[in-house]
Amino acid sequence: SQQTFLQDSFLSTLKMSIQTPPTLLELAAKRLLRDQALAITALEYLPAELFPYLFVPAYHGGHHYQLLKTLAQAWPFTVLPLGVLMHLPPDHAPTRAVGLKAVFDALDVLLAQEVRPRRCKLRVLDLRNTGANFWDMWLGVSMENCSPKGPVTVHSSSPKMKHPLAPLEVFLDLDFNERNRDEFFMHIIQWAQQREGLLHLCCKALRISGVPFQRVRRVLDRVQLDCIQEVDVNCTWDLPTLGTFALYLGQMSNLQRLCLPHIKLLAEEQEQEKQQSFSQFLSQMLRLRHLQELHMHSPSFLRDHLDQMLRCLQTPLDLLCLTYCERLTHSDLTHLFQCPNLRQLKILHLCGLSLGDFSLEPLRALLEAVAPTLQGLGLDKCGMADSQVEAILPALSRCHQLRDFTISMNNFPGATVEKLLRHTTGLHSLEFELYPIPLECYGTQGTVNQERLALIQAELTGTLRELGQPRTIHLATKHFRHRKFYKDMEPVMCPCSDPA
Repeated sequence: SQQTFLQDSFLSTLKMSIQTPPTLLELAAKRLLRDQALAITALEYLPAELFPYLFVPAYHGGHHYQLLKTLAQAWPFTVLPLGVLMHLPPDHAPTRAVGLKAVFDALDVLLAQEVRPRRCKLRVLDLRNTGANFWDMWLGVSMENCSPKGPVTVHSSSPKMKHPLAPLEVFLDLDFNERNRDEFFMHIIQWAQQREGLLHLCCKALRISGVPFQRVRRVLDRVQLDCIQEVDVNCTWDLPTLGTFALYLGQMSNLQRLCLPHIKLLAEEQEQEKQQSFSQFLSQMLRLRHLQELHMHSPSFLRDHLDQMLRCLQTPLDLLCLTYCERLTHSDLTHLFQCPNLRQLKILHLCGLSLGDFSLEPLRALLEAVAPTLQGLGLDKCGMADSQVEAILPALSRCHQLRDFTISMNNFPGATVEKLLRHTTGLHSLEFELYPIPLECYGTQGTVNQERLALIQAELTGTLRELGQPRTIHLATKHFRHRKFYKDMEPVMCPCSDPA
């Protein structure tokens, strides 16, 4: 109606009238952007605080090549976090090409000079999706869809690396996914190689998701692999592909975090070929002397051989995550829990292990050993029974640094959940707890009976009140994909929406 339209127009006008007025820096930047020649001439005298206000709109405008080049040549900060701007809309290939060319041409000028310009403090060009806090701090705006990393500081190469620190460092993440960025990576790599000795290209992260390894090899053959500190492979490979990748992995001598892919064992593979690929993988794992975090998804290829891999660990791990490991044997699990290099773990996540008929004495001993350091423990979908929970309760109650504890998708009665609550009540660092909805809450069709659940909630709420420690707990259905959570808020438990 006309009345509604007038009301909306009035509210819109009112909202605009009470918005925060632009700052003097914003007004000055807008004026300079209208006259590129004036902005370039004035750069020598402009305050450093104005540079970000000029750089961001000039980059996204896509037609301020000369201004961007001059801004980069006189950049008054040690880091230019360009990568985060490349991940923010509106950004497209032509805009990115203009922005990159301007910055690279500026760097060529700087590298050719024996004496840097007076104002230029640039030491790092960061092409990763990091550095949002830098722009947020100067511009006072939120950078959405960017990596939630901390403030940008001057990055340095690992002190363990053999090469000297170059006068200028360029940081680039190798992120291979369905979006074809191979040519972009090759362009950066070739540009850096042509300026070898004047700058150092540092690729700290390698991520592979859903692309053939052949595409990845072409890039890995051209980069300095000892810079890589993080590898995350989210693919399904066969064992020969893992063996080939291992030849690159062994050169990543400063690797700290490794996420291995799901390995599919092919029936047509010869046993000799399998053994050769596996041995090649193990021989390269021995070269990783700084590994701190190890993630393995469905490592069926390690069945009856897990002990061989564990012996390859050169240093104590901070984090171990194993998911969907049903095929691991009792011998594998025993070797796992008795591995000396797991005695200082901060995070232990086990999902999908078959612990139902396994003696938990080795796991109990491991929990006792890591009790002083353990901050996260996940025992989800491990087929644990009430008696096995009893076995680990004393060790669990001594993990006083524990912040996250999940034991969902196990078949427990309400009494077992209550025991867990009682034994964890002294763990004052706990921030997140996830337990399974008790067995008695399920109907014949496997669905949750809400009336029975309400009774269990009331009983558990009474237990929490009796313990006298304010806390929030979550209950999840045994079917993770249809999970629902229930919270103890004040401390009354009530249903809430699924955050997944």
